[in-house]
Parts: sequence; C-alpha cells; structure tokens
Amino acid sequence: MIKTTKPRATVICQKQDKVLLVRKADAKWTLPGGKIEAHERPAEAALRELCEETGLDSTALEFLALHEFDSRPHHVFRATVPEYLAAQPQNEIADCRWFSAVDLDKAIKKSARKLLELYFAGSQGKPA
Repeated sequence: MIKTTKPRATVICQKQDKVLLVRKADAKWTLPGGKIEAHERPAEAALRELCEETGLDSTALEFLALHEFDSRPHHVFRATVPEYLAAQPQNEIADCRWFSAVDLDKAIKKSARKLLELYFAGSQGKPA
C-alpha cells in the first residue's frame, strides 16, 4: 500500500517585526503548524495547530501561499497577534520564541527557513 503524505497547515505568526517559532524537545525551530485532518479546511487546521502548540488564538488569519516541500503541500497562513498576548509552549512543544529576521540561524528546519526567506524577501526585510 502506498503511503500518502497529508497536507500541512503552517502559520507565520507575526507580532510587530518578529515571527513565532516553536520546537519540540531536542529539535530544530520551526513554524507552528501540522497535518490537516480529513474533516478540516486548511485555515481551520492552521488555527487549531497554532492554539494547540502555543496557546494563541487568532481570528486574523490570511492565506499567503501553497508551497511544496519534500512532496508535501504546505498551506501557509499569516496570523497577526496583539503585543499583549504571550505564546506559551503547549502539548508536544517544548519552547516557543519570537525571532526577528536577523535572529534566524541554522537551528531552524529547512522548510521553515525557506518559507521565512520567501516571507522576509517579499516584505523588504520585515514581516508585512
């Protein structure tokens, strides 16, 4: 039987000029997100994953693009959260942190790095 890869919903969560990255224990940083369940629309999965991983609940969700990494489609969304809301690691997430474009380093997963490079390049060095 051929194993199919489930599409993913990925969130570029923005607060002022920074983006939120999450990581599991002993793993590289990545963007919040995960698999889209059979009953979900991509935007619903993005909001669910953001809340499950960081405790953040955003209703301001904007579709950015559909990208494919390793034969897996990623529905990419942007969420903007107010300054007063704090992200807290939830469930399998061990840590979450806000990063500026200059803070991004090699400890970020390849697919997340590519998305962020596209995101920052399209907005002249800062999140739009």
